[in-house]
Amino acid sequence: MAVERIKKDIELLEKNIREMLHLDFSREEKDIIQRAENYKEDSIYYLEKGDYITSFGCINYAHGLIDSLRILHGIGVK
Repeated sequence: MAVERIKKDIELLEKNIREMLHLDFSREEKDIIQRAENYKEDSIYYLEKGDYITSFGCINYAHGLIDSLRILHGIGVK
């Protein structure tokens, strides 16, 4: 159950980032997106190690970063 939830959250994060690629981001915003991508990679790493709590925390932190940018750019948060 936890594994499927985390995988679903990873897919949703990737979808949310793809939906924003047409925007013209500042350097700082690009850094935020990169940080979210790094947290996604951390989530995958911990998922593969079986540390589901850390994995879930990483992907949720990444979602928070992306959601903030989506709000700033007037894109609905999912």
